[in-house]
Amino acid sequence: MKLQHKSLVFFFSLLMSTFSFAQKKVASPAETVTGKINGATITIKYGSPSVKGRAIWGALVPYDKVWRAGANDATTFETDKAISIEGKQLPAGKYSFFVIPNEKESIVIFNKEAKQWGSYDYKASSDQLRVTVKNENGDALVEKLEYKIMETRIELLWEKLIIGFEVK
Repeated sequence: MKLQHKSLVFFFSLLMSTFSFAQKKVASPAETVTGKINGATITIKYGSPSVKGRAIWGALVPYDKVWRAGANDATTFETDKAISIEGKQLPAGKYSFFVIPNEKESIVIFNKEAKQWGSYDYKASSDQLRVTVKNENGDALVEKLEYKIMETRIELLWEKLIIGFEVK
């Protein structure tokens, strides 16, 4: 009888800890956005942090430093066909996606090492493509970082900043 009781207590405590874990909100949940541009299927996977009243650009995300363009793992950008980013060719494949933000413009980077944690092991020598784009100011606060895939453009939106680039 004691063994059954211990097993039941163990099972119940395991069940409760699993339920408790499932109830916790993740600070920067994993998100995926997929869309089509010019016949190519594009998928972006990223961790989506929130502003939470913090200063983001130039503070939490420093200017002039490589940023993983999300939270946790490096953001990944995958295309099943070759596409053009700001007039430069990007072959089909899966890439880590990084940004080097600044006040007026940002450098967007497609790096051949698709599986990375953050930007700690980032190597510029593995870049497939880099383009510089002008930053845009958004009208409203975007609390959670998000990506949008539109007809000919992709945008990263967070706080009141938009980092967008043309895709063909």
